[in-house]
Amino acid sequence: MRNYHRIAAAALVAAGALTLAACGGSNSSSGSSSTTTTSMAPSTTMSGAASDGVTKTSDTFGPACGKIPADGKGSLNGMASDLVATAASNNPLLTKLVAAVKAANLVDTLNSQKAITVFAPYDPAFDALGADKFAALAKDPATLAPILQYHVLPQRFDADGLIAAGSEKTLQGGTVKISGDKSAGMMVNDAHVLCGNIPTGNATVFVIDKVLTPAS
Repeated sequence: MRNYHRIAAAALVAAGALTLAACGGSNSSSGSSSTTTTSMAPSTTMSGAASDGVTKTSDTFGPACGKIPADGKGSLNGMASDLVATAASNNPLLTKLVAAVKAANLVDTLNSQKAITVFAPYDPAFDALGADKFAALAKDPATLAPILQYHVLPQRFDADGLIAAGSEKTLQGGTVKISGDKSAGMMVNDAHVLCGNIPTGNATVFVIDKVLTPAS
């Protein structure tokens, strides 16, 4: 009888040890799963925030931002409420760009986009092409349209998102390279950003000092 009780007691101890071991393994696995979920969640949230690309007027930067009117439709606040082609038409720095967009029949194309990034050459950038070349392009929408589409990204980025990306594919199909930073000077290919992070109704705009040329 005593031997029977000893065997039964040993069996109970062994069963208890196995139960504790199983519980310990389950807790360890659950803890690992919980840690993985916690570490992934912030990353997903941050990625979503970074890809949004929407800016405020207080986010603008660059040496030419002060040349934008302080009030009215062409001001930063005025542009923020309009679709991008409409907003550009009210900006005194972008009259040549607006003329080019109209000549290429791209007004509706730009305004109909949901979320884009636009690199907008200011008037002296078009002047640097020469009056004859600009006039020739204005009469040749088939050639002008791809050049302008090379200035547009099919996703909305702020400056930080562009700098982090380093390069992005344009509506034209070519790629633009982003370098520098907001404090030392940001560049798109070989063009300097004169005023960046300008918000409009459907785009973030970066005024630049050169007309970008897509690869042949």
